[in-house]
Amino acid sequence: MLNNKRNQDNLVITAPQKWNELTIEKLMKDYWKAPKKLVHEWRMSKKVTINGETAQWTKPLQEGDSLGIPVFECPLTDLPVPNDLQIDILYEDDHLLVANKRAGMDTHPTNPKQTNTLLNGVAYHVAITNQKPFIKHIHRLDKDTTGAVLFAKNPFVGAILDRMLEDRTITRTYVALVEGKMNSEQGCIDAKIGRDRHHATRRRASLTGQTAITHYKVLKFFPKKNVTMVSCTLDSGRTHQIRVHFSHIQHPLAGDTLYGGKKTYHRQALHARKIEFIHPITEEKLCIPAPYLDEPPIFTI
Repeated sequence: MLNNKRNQDNLVITAPQKWNELTIEKLMKDYWKAPKKLVHEWRMSKKVTINGETAQWTKPLQEGDSLGIPVFECPLTDLPVPNDLQIDILYEDDHLLVANKRAGMDTHPTNPKQTNTLLNGVAYHVAITNQKPFIKHIHRLDKDTTGAVLFAKNPFVGAILDRMLEDRTITRTYVALVEGKMNSEQGCIDAKIGRDRHHATRRRASLTGQTAITHYKVLKFFPKKNVTMVSCTLDSGRTHQIRVHFSHIQHPLAGDTLYGGKKTYHRQALHARKIEFIHPITEEKLCIPAPYLDEPPIFTI
């Protein structure tokens, strides 16, 4: 875990031994793969420091050096309208937070007048805790899917988390209830996903679609309701991926009427149960579970 602290608008990191002979230039470009525009601004402003002095970007770091970066000097951004939606914050530090999304709630607004989304609720949390006016969702969940959603609290960490999501180093585990009894205790659904030309919002398995792979493991079968609880992880992140894939193998999600499921529940039985990743700054391994939110319960049948 990296030794770091916040000092007003600066992130101050004590250089570990593994950074020996690494220049700030290399640290930004190769280690963090930071955005070029942001790095250029920092370099031109001369606000990056080593041991309290203006940094020389091509001089190698040494263990114990104190590196100061103006990470928290965020540009003023137009946050969505803050709204007290009683959002459950599962984890938070200076750089990021994870919130637990309820069913019936969009992840972010689709128009400026929409104020009932998870992002509006998180913006309210940021405002009342007197934090910098910056928040960015790293991924999304469908309106009626519940569970963990990751947000960045500054542009630097936002860019790193975006790359981590693209590189699949952020693992999201879902729990779903699917109709019928699964024949295999675990498996992999490998079927490309594309748009359904007959329906504006629906997706379908398509040979010409985008690569999509879902790994699943059976947790329990409930004979009375004829549903199977499964745990899923994704090698890709396509729209409606889990819903499309289980419908494709004739086990649609319970409650998912868009993809052929019975109206067993008021929504598709899908929950983002936990999120795991290496913290982009502290390098600590995080595993953040998201409690079930439904009342009456769906996943405790």
